[in-house]
Amino acid sequence: MYKRYAALFLLFYLVLGTGWLCVQGIYIDKKAVSEAFLLVESGGDEVLQATSYLGVSSEQISRERVLDMNVLVRKNRVEISDEEYEDLLRIVEAEAGGEDILGKMLVANVILNRVEDDRFPDTVTQVIFQAENGVTQFSPISDGRFYTVKVSEETREAVDAALRGEDNSQGALYFAARKAADKDKMRWFDNHLNRLFAYGGHEFFS
Repeated sequence: MYKRYAALFLLFYLVLGTGWLCVQGIYIDKKAVSEAFLLVESGGDEVLQATSYLGVSSEQISRERVLDMNVLVRKNRVEISDEEYEDLLRIVEAEAGGEDILGKMLVANVILNRVEDDRFPDTVTQVIFQAENGVTQFSPISDGRFYTVKVSEETREAVDAALRGEDNSQGALYFAARKAADKDKMRWFDNHLNRLFAYGGHEFFS
């Protein structure tokens, strides 16, 4: 009789103990996942670093998760306001609406290169509207195309890529469409600037 009660009593505590361990295991797993990752910046590149928690090393963390998180948290090359973003979209569309996505991206790169160069204004909008002796830097500002363009989805993709840091411009600060440009203006480009390359309908200079 007593042995039967003792066995039931032992079984009850075994079930209770097993349930308690399961609950603790869930709690530990949730806490480990929530605390296992820290985002750190090094040299401008985002790196996902796993912390060691309850003996779990960074090597044990899924590399796929590291890649996914890295993509999700990438910062823009240049942080700009909504107004600047819209201005950048418009100037790229006006200057390179007939180019492919790389041609559009290169124009956006030139604008961003100027923002980062001490010889030019410090914001996207100021760069786009910069004028010297009453002459604007970009023809769509002077002829009004900047204000009338309809921004395409491809232009938006190109600008977004440039803002994320995709850059094939080789540091170009100028571009020109030789066929459409004034001959005196192109002569100044050829005599005073370093020609880097041509792509699509534009030549790029530094």
